[in-house]
Amino acid sequence: MTRHLISTGSPFERSFGYSRAVVDGDFVFVSGTTGYDYATMTLPEDPAAQARNVFKTIGAVLEEAGLVHTRREGRYKFHHVDTSPLRAIVERWPIDAEEADS
Repeated sequence: MTRHLISTGSPFERSFGYSRAVVDGDFVFVSGTTGYDYATMTLPEDPAAQARNVFKTIGAVLEEAGLVHTRREGRYKFHHVDTSPLRAIVERWPIDAEEADS
């Protein structure tokens, strides 16, 4: 996997010259994720709304990185996590079951 920069289109990314996320090899680095609502350009006072915004931003980044696939059915939204990159990492460090139990 090559290095891939991901931007969410936030004006802050353009102003300060950073990418929301960087996919580099087996890693995805996410930065600058706050409770800010980029659709309304406001920071909600409600902490729960801020938390939803954080996960919405991270979810969009993981979807663009190809690690999460989302589909809608009516009012429901389903997320499928692609764990194949994780399997490749785990296979590099095989663990002996007996050794792990001790």
